[in-house]
Amino acid sequence: MTRQVIHTDQAPAAIGTYSQAVRVGKTVYLSGQIPLDPKTMALHDADIEAEIHQVFRNLRAVAEAAGGTLNHLVKLNVFLTDLTHFPKVNEIMGEYFDKPYPARAAIGVASLPRGAHVEADGVLVLE
Repeated sequence: MTRQVIHTDQAPAAIGTYSQAVRVGKTVYLSGQIPLDPKTMALHDADIEAEIHQVFRNLRAVAEAAGGTLNHLVKLNVFLTDLTHFPKVNEIMGEYFDKPYPARAAIGVASLPRGAHVEADGVLVLE
């Protein structure tokens, strides 16, 4: 099966040895997105709400570059340095996703790249 690398300038460039996403057949694996501004590559760290919004905007940009939307996500993983922010993730997630929502995991972590407080990755299935 052929792999297709997905890239968009509307999301942060990869800061390591990985692709923003890889498509295999109808499945697209989205790499983790932290709240980097795609234009400046600076961390969007005004507050946790702003970080969560930026992460979802970054994921949306990569999903769109792959030919889908966030509503094609079947699995979402959210990593938080403070799990007390999880209710805010739920609230903001409702602004970006329609029912039926993807399967999801929320994982507490000690730290994230560049001092971010939130990161998310996921899997899309395109029709």
